[in-house]
Amino acid sequence: MIFVALGTQDKSFTRLLDAIQREIDNGVIKEKVIVQAGITKYESDDMEILDLMPKEEFDKYIKECDLLITHGGVGNILSGLTLGKKIIVAPRLSKYKEHINDHQLQITEDLDKKGYILPLYDFNDLGKLIKKAKKFKPKKYKSNNKQFINMLEEYIDNL
Repeated sequence: MIFVALGTQDKSFTRLLDAIQREIDNGVIKEKVIVQAGITKYESDDMEILDLMPKEEFDKYIKECDLLITHGGVGNILSGLTLGKKIIVAPRLSKYKEHINDHQLQITEDLDKKGYILPLYDFNDLGKLIKKAKKFKPKKYKSNNKQFINMLEEYIDNL
């Protein structure tokens, strides 16, 4: 099962769901797809789309999924990393009015360099990344709150 988590942003992220639908239509995605869409409104006969869900249900889907596809939100990414999940991260971008700035791009680039995630910068590459994810071995995440706080402070200082 593929779990798609768009977070709780007050801006829509249909661009990612369009890319996922395209890969379903192309036959690349054959698994069940469950989407936590937040405020993003999207119609699909091929995906189970839920707006918001209790944390317990969200955590259950992350535990059960074979692949997590998420926006560049730190909370969603850390939830997946903690469980050793393969994660494709699609940062929300300000140029598409998906966020007010590009901090998710910076987070994605950093986690990609460290070997934790597969970054999705060009949404036309989603099919290739899904295939790559089958063999991808993410770097094992070890919680280091102090390092994480320093990393967050550095991101905030650079905004």
